Amino acid sequence: MSQSITMYTTDWCPDCWRAKKVMDSLQVAYTEINISHDEEAMEAVIRLNNGYRSVPTIVFPDGSVMTEPSTSALVQKLQAA
Repeated sequence: MSQSITMYTTDWCPDCWRAKKVMDSLQVAYTEINISHDEEAMEAVIRLNNGYRSVPTIVFPDGSVMTEPSTSALVQKLQAA
């Protein structure tokens, strides 16, 4: 993927830690935005998730979004790109 993936996270989210490990292990570049410290980012996550503040929310260059993906679903998406 030549364009960047954006991952919205928080410091306290175990699913975020897991998603970052998956991305790092596959050497996939991404931009992490911590919504705990960014009001605009938190509002974006709420918009993307129909009113829920769910993380990780991962936005891909093709416009697709994954929220709290399982490890296998995330790996499959990253390998398909």
